[in-house]
Order: sequence, then C-alpha cells, then structure tokens
Amino acid sequence: MNLKFSIIIPVYNRPNEIDELLSSFVNQDYSQEFEVLVIEDGSEEKSKQIVEKYRDELTIQYFDKENTGAGQSRNYGMERANGNYFIILDSDVILPNHYLSSIEKSLKENYTDAFGGADAAHQNFTDLQKAINYSMTSFFTTGGIRGKKDSVGKFQPRSFNMGISKKAFEKTNGFSQMQYGEDIDLTFRLWQNIFETQFIEQAFVYHKRRSTINQFFNQTFNFGTARPILNRKYPKTAKLTYWFPSLFIIGFDIALILLLFMKWIFVIPFLIYFMVIFIDSLFQNKNLKVAFLSIITTYTQFLGYGLGFLKSQFFK
Repeated sequence: MNLKFSIIIPVYNRPNEIDELLSSFVNQDYSQEFEVLVIEDGSEEKSKQIVEKYRDELTIQYFDKENTGAGQSRNYGMERANGNYFIILDSDVILPNHYLSSIEKSLKENYTDAFGGADAAHQNFTDLQKAINYSMTSFFTTGGIRGKKDSVGKFQPRSFNMGISKKAFEKTNGFSQMQYGEDIDLTFRLWQNIFETQFIEQAFVYHKRRSTINQFFNQTFNFGTARPILNRKYPKTAKLTYWFPSLFIIGFDIALILLLFMKWIFVIPFLIYFMVIFIDSLFQNKNLKVAFLSIITTYTQFLGYGLGFLKSQFFK
C-alpha cells in the first residue's frame, strides 16, 4: 500500500507548543510527502502566526473553528485531509527525527488500520515533567502500557500519539462526543469493525504533559471519570484492575488513620511500594529530585484517577 500521511493536530491556546512540534517535523528524516493540519479549537491565543512560519518548509493547512473539544477537532481535520493514513498528535509533544520513517517501516512490514506509540521524557523537560512521565509509563504504576512493547497485549492507542487509516475513519466516523476516554472508545469501535491495532515501539513522542501537580491531578481525575462510562458502554472490556487506584487510595487513607493509633504495621506495604517507586525512578532517570517527585506524582495519579473513578462509578 502506498502510504500518504496526514498529520492532524488540534490545538487550544498553545501557540508555543505548536512551534516546538512543527519544528520537529522540519527535522524528520522522512523523504516522502506528507501534510500537516493544525486545527485551532476556538482558542483565544491563536497559532496562525506560528503556522505561517513553516509555510515554506511544510505542506501545512490551518483551520480556525469554534470550540468543540479535541475529539471533534480531530474529526474535522480528518474530514479535510488529503492523505490515506491519518496521524493524530497532541500539541504538547515533540517528535524524534525518525518518527515518520519508523511508522512507514512498521506499517509496510505489518499493516494495520490503526496504531499507537509510546511517550517518553526529553532530556530538556523539567524534573516534574520527567516525574509525571515516569508515573504514566512505569511498569509499577500503569503496567507499562504506555511505554513498553513487552507490557502490552491487545494495544489500545491513545490520542496523544496514534494513527488511523482513512478507511477505518470512514467506517467508524472517528471520535465520539465523549470529552474524555474518546480514544479508548474509538479503539473499541475499531475492534468491533474488525480493524486491527498495533503498538509501534519506535514511534514514540516526547510528551510534555501537564506542568503542575494540580493540572496533572485534574487530567488523571478526568481519565478516571471516563473509565466507568466506558465499562458501561462496553461491559465486556471491564477489568478488576481498573479499581486498583481507588482501592490503593482507600487503603492508604485507612493505614494513615490506623497509624494515629500506633497501628504502624498497616502502612508498611505502602512505604515499601513508594520505596520501589523511588528506586526504580532513580535507576531510570539518574536524578534524586526526579525520583522523589515520582513518589508525589504517583500518589497524585492514583488519587486523581481513583477519585474520578469512584465519582463516575457511584454518582453518574
């Protein structure tokens, strides 16, 4: 199959991030033609001037539309794209120079109508961004489903870094109206329509994610809120493991309460777990501050996701 990539990037009030992302497209080692579509989702801080900087270096289109959310903005871009394979990216990522060539190589060797890639922390990221990346990708926090090929089964692509063929988009109508979890919803509908997905290990992106603890909490809270909705919509996909962050937070709070009554033994498993997080993050990042922050971001991730999950599960 002759692949022609169209890259779809929704953006909301993040012109500086778009500048970094578009710059990484210029540096690709990919020799084939591709196009970039930037979809301004009702932003007050427009990215048009940034896009204009790259007119001579990239085949690029810019669309300024009313705010409808990221999912519908991605659909808007795919409806207007000229390629036969769409690559969906968040605006807060940066690409390694082999990104597009790795995707083409993998799809030619093993074609699937959708794929996803991992996220990684760039060496120039802040310590907090590196800690957040650790928490979102570590085997000890998420099972490594976002960052390691040997940790995934049937892979569910995430919208910060995924691809879908034009054929699959037209069959599924793309992203639903869901505000959160819309990428997982799309994956389930792809599977229902007998489209295969795969994980492309080398198609990773440097994902800056949220830059404050509060923003990260809100993001994970929204992730947790989406999961029970998906479980009700697709009951066969529900797993007991989705309850783990909620049970962890409840157990940790009970252990802290019991600690007030000198029942210290109940807090030991949690201390051991956080020590494992510290050591593993230190081994991976070679940075004491990042290792310490990884404990905080891991707790924040479990707290946000766990509370969001419980709220959505019991207070629909």
